[in-house]
Amino acid sequence: ELGTVYRYERSGVLHGLLRVRGFTQDDAHIFCREDQIESEILSILDFTLFILKTFGFDAYDIYLSTMPEKYVGTLENWERSTNALKHALEEKGLSYQIDPGEGVFYGPKIDIKIKDSLNRSWQCSTIQVDFNNPERFDVTYRGSDGKEHRAIMIHRALMGSLERFFGILIEHYSGAFPLWLAPVQIEILTIAERHSAYALKIADALKINGIRIETNLENEKIGHKIREATIRKVPYLVIIGDKELDENKLTVRKRSGENMGSFTTDKLIQMIKTEIESKH
Repeated sequence: ELGTVYRYERSGVLHGLLRVRGFTQDDAHIFCREDQIESEILSILDFTLFILKTFGFDAYDIYLSTMPEKYVGTLENWERSTNALKHALEEKGLSYQIDPGEGVFYGPKIDIKIKDSLNRSWQCSTIQVDFNNPERFDVTYRGSDGKEHRAIMIHRALMGSLERFFGILIEHYSGAFPLWLAPVQIEILTIAERHSAYALKIADALKINGIRIETNLENEKIGHKIREATIRKVPYLVIIGDKELDENKLTVRKRSGENMGSFTTDKLIQMIKTEIESKH
């Protein structure tokens, strides 16, 4: 469930997208048997770390947050929940720190804190084992023995706050997103007005293949157009002039300034789609 959450944070601690009063959480609740807890946590950890790796995050810290002073439920349930989280982390060979008393009132949790470009840690992913809410709401399942058994609940937020996650993501890449994430993947730049029809034809071919493009057909110097697109950190620039029009080809340039040479439209589409699929 993508649910909106509101917290009345003090104005002095509000911080762009990273700490806000209203945010969206990718919240899920998994119901399972007690003997399935560890395997479910392992599965969630795999999913979480896969997401972080896919988005390019390799600097993060893992915390095991334990029972706070005010809590609900029995000490036995708290111990079982904490041990289940601890065993899962150790099974994955993940290094972690104990964060004493920082669990929520109904259960312990694993917190994954991502480092931003200034090396500050921000809590994002969370995994919580909850023995207490299933008791409060009398959540049961019928087992293979035909009897009713108490279900266990696992709370899971893979990104945590979507606003915070994407705020860190923007800082992490300084706006120069990898191709698959870039809002505009290619910008087509024309040297003169007579190249516009060919540019629009190329734009249509790229759009049909699901590539996000923009065109700059303005009557401006090509150097200015290249500079503007580079400032906006568009991954690839396609430049069209008389030579490209005559040869039915494209000149491709990276935002880094590297000139990649001449491409046919089909060759460019294949290269772009391959890079998008690799998520590099």
